Amino acid sequence: MPKPAPVDHLRLANGMEVVVIPDRRAPVVTHMVYFRNGAADDPPGKSGIAHFLEHLMFKGTKMHPKGAFSEIVAALGGQENAFTSYDYTAYFQRVAREHLGRMMALEADRMVHLVLEGPEVDSERDVVIEERKMRTDADPAAQLQESLLATLYVHHPYGTPVIGWGHEIEGLGREDALAYYRRFYRPDNAILIVAGDVETAEVLRLAEETYGRLKPGDAEPPRRARVREPEIRASRHVRLADAKVEQPTAQRAYIVPSHATAEGGEAFALEVLSQLLGGSATSRLYRSLVLERGLAVSTGAWYWNDALDMGQFGTYAVPAEGVDLDALDSATEAVLARLREEPVGAAELERAKTRLIADMIYAQDNQAHLARIYGSTLTTGGAVEDVLAWPERIRAVTAAEVQAVAVKYLQPGRVVTGHLVKAAA
Repeated sequence: MPKPAPVDHLRLANGMEVVVIPDRRAPVVTHMVYFRNGAADDPPGKSGIAHFLEHLMFKGTKMHPKGAFSEIVAALGGQENAFTSYDYTAYFQRVAREHLGRMMALEADRMVHLVLEGPEVDSERDVVIEERKMRTDADPAAQLQESLLATLYVHHPYGTPVIGWGHEIEGLGREDALAYYRRFYRPDNAILIVAGDVETAEVLRLAEETYGRLKPGDAEPPRRARVREPEIRASRHVRLADAKVEQPTAQRAYIVPSHATAEGGEAFALEVLSQLLGGSATSRLYRSLVLERGLAVSTGAWYWNDALDMGQFGTYAVPAEGVDLDALDSATEAVLARLREEPVGAAELERAKTRLIADMIYAQDNQAHLARIYGSTLTTGGAVEDVLAWPERIRAVTAAEVQAVAVKYLQPGRVVTGHLVKAAA
């Protein structure tokens, strides 16, 4: 494995963190600002406000009126966007390295000087409502996923969609957005990440000249007080039938710890378990359900490992023609039962770990993705050192550890099963 890039992690006097990731293959930089707030920090009854504010952040300031930010980025030949997750919100631009200071000045301006006018807030809220209708309300698969998570997390805000519930989005207004903005958008709640053809000293100089001039918040940085998810000792089933469904699917989801909440090396063992179970065409699910038994045409597994609170582990399978979803569930459970009962062989374990590490190496070929790895880690309780040490922690996972997390977390009595089926005519 190539030697990791030397990553510097610094802090400005106002509390803003700065991460510099050198990547000298091209004279470009990815400039990102992460805020330690996301959809799980939305106030009760105001779901979707974090995502709504992300939209409103493009409405302009006194210095850079509506549209000016995007016009400047486009004129410089750059790219920009933003995204909201459960635990963080991020804004980014990719430009030639000589324009880095300009991007910092633009982002620093809207961090504290956002201007929101009533009519524009209302019109952007309508945009978000339409986005929800198109992406969720009109998509049976998205509807099932939303219901699956709402059933899996019965108390924690991870059970609420990032975009928000439709009826609550309709009630969001200018004062809601401003209150949320003033609470979270401040330098001492933000992380600047610059990846690209840069020197740390130059990044720090530019950051001091822009972000460094911003005052920290008047009060202590916001605390993210999350409710604790109760332990549910019952399996649950979610079924959605819709005439628009062309391909039925079966999903299974479990609550498991993330890197931020796991004990010892459990999170690393869960990562390896996900790869073993459904990470490739050589995985247990694919070999058993697709190649050997012909019950499915595709399978997979996922592990949400970078949550601030409890994450999730899941599997999915798309049935072959004429296969009943209950039969597919039984076949999936049989694969899981074997993992709980028998240690994984040395060769199979080594293949899974090698593939995971290789995927991480390939991800570093994408400058923006590399920056996102550090951003998501730092906003959910991790450190730069955790990213650098990840390959060795994966290599150290044992067959006994993989079996232990399968036994502990993937129990049939703790699963939420989701079925997507075509409605009868």
